[in-house]
Amino acid sequence: MMDSGRIILISVIVISILCLIFITPRDKIREAHLVFLFKQFVTWLLGIIVVEFHLIEYPVRIIQFAAKTSFVFEFIAYPTVCTIFVLRFPEHKSLWHKAGWYVLFPTWMTILEVWMEHSTDLIRYIHWTWYFTWLTLLITFHISRVYYKWFIQGFRDRKKA
Repeated sequence: MMDSGRIILISVIVISILCLIFITPRDKIREAHLVFLFKQFVTWLLGIIVVEFHLIEYPVRIIQFAAKTSFVFEFIAYPTVCTIFVLRFPEHKSLWHKAGWYVLFPTWMTILEVWMEHSTDLIRYIHWTWYFTWLTLLITFHISRVYYKWFIQGFRDRKKA
C-alpha cells in the first residue's frame, strides 16, 4: 500500500502533465519547452543549495538515491507552474492586473507548500519559512519571464534580419 505522501507526489506529476497539455497554448509549445527547461535549471540549482545547507528537508521522495531535493517539486511542479505563469501572463493588461498575477502565483504555491509542510512528510522546514518560499518563487518567476522575453525578442530580431 502506498503512503499518502507518495500518492500526493504522483498526483502532482499527473496534474502537472495535464496542465502542460491542456493549458499551454498550442502555438507556444516551443516557448513552453524554453520556459520549462530554464525554470528546471534554476529550481534544481536552488533546490540543491537549500537542501545541502540544511534549510529544507524532503523526507519522502520518489527518487531517493539521486539527490536529497524533491525531484517532483523542483523538476516537474515548479517548472510547470512557471510555464503557465509566463505563457499566460496578461501582457496587455493593466499594471494592477500584472502585479496581481505576480502576487497570485507565488501566494497559492506557498499556501500549498505550507499545508504540505504541516500536514505531510513531503517537506520539512529546518531553517526556512514560508516567506522565503514566497520570495524565491516571486524572484524565479520574474527571472524566468525576463529570460523568456529576452530570448523570444532575440529570436524574432534574428528572423527579421
